[in-house]
Amino acid sequence: MRVIIAAAGTGGHINPGIAIANKIKEKEPDSKIIFIGTKRGIENDLVPRAGYELKTVDAYGLSKKISVSTIKNNFKTLMGFKQAKKIVKEFKPDIVIGTGGYICGGAITAAHKLSIPAVIHESNAYPGKATKMLENKLTKVLVGFEETKKYIKTPSKVVVTGTPTKVKEENLNVMEKNRVIEKIGLRANKPIVLVFGGSQGAKKINEALISLIKKKEDREYQIIWATGPKQFDIIKEDLEKENININNIKGIKVIPYIYDMSEIMNTVDILVARSGAMTITEVAIVGKPAIFIPLPSNSANRQIDNANILAKLGAAKIILNDELNGSVLEENILDMIKDKNELIKMGKRAKTIAKYNVEERIYEEIKKIVK
Repeated sequence: MRVIIAAAGTGGHINPGIAIANKIKEKEPDSKIIFIGTKRGIENDLVPRAGYELKTVDAYGLSKKISVSTIKNNFKTLMGFKQAKKIVKEFKPDIVIGTGGYICGGAITAAHKLSIPAVIHESNAYPGKATKMLENKLTKVLVGFEETKKYIKTPSKVVVTGTPTKVKEENLNVMEKNRVIEKIGLRANKPIVLVFGGSQGAKKINEALISLIKKKEDREYQIIWATGPKQFDIIKEDLEKENININNIKGIKVIPYIYDMSEIMNTVDILVARSGAMTITEVAIVGKPAIFIPLPSNSANRQIDNANILAKLGAAKIILNDELNGSVLEENILDMIKDKNELIKMGKRAKTIAKYNVEERIYEEIKKIVK
């Protein structure tokens, strides 16, 4: 099978694309797969690291605002459509798969013009612009959540597959959990809250944690806090001004990034995070209660829509970005940990939306198209 995967911008777009590519390679080792992305996104690191060739084009999205920069970017994006068409025409794929970002527009439009089947995997509860604009050019729309169906004009095109993720349900026993907790440097006698803001961290969440830590209180819970690599040293300096050593805070482990996210998620009691589609998927898989702080957006409230999927089930709480501070966060955590039975119930409710064997489901849909 010859496949082009269009993915750009964030790990939430690129990692599902890589997972799909890996499954195709597992099933059909002789397959030829290339990625189309931009020159400035994280795909330039993740795609080659995964062992795939990356072709880059210009793509910024088309804006109706009038300014010198938007006019330039609109022109570059239109040129990027031509670049994408050239790549598709030369590679001659059996299928083009989009997993997110402006890059999908050029690649899928090119496939449509060349009568090559195309699909998009939409991970968010509320579809992005690319999915909505390209729907009439798509053979199938693969989605992460049932709720997404109602936003697609042609329901017959929609297949609910779930979203690919590296996080898996591990069912760790007490001894295994204690071993993970000890390795982190915490104790097994108190609940553990995992706080993170995505691969790059989230400034607003980090500010709330700094405020919380500066109170220097003896808490009823412990924290694993992933700051994001770029913000770790800044936070370290800020805490040093309060005579707080970031590497020696009682009951709190502060790290730049979590590499073994699956193991950590399966070990902790509560998660605090943004509500990207990937995070919602992972929380459901591990079956953990969560507090979501949706990233605000001027164009669409996608993260609020994502968070509401679990909040409406009674599996999560939502704190709006503008309302977040250290006191509000602590109040919500304390309210949750006081009832262990309710925490267990919240986790079980989260699991009701979990999708398993996601990559297998996606591969099966691709094979139906590429015969």
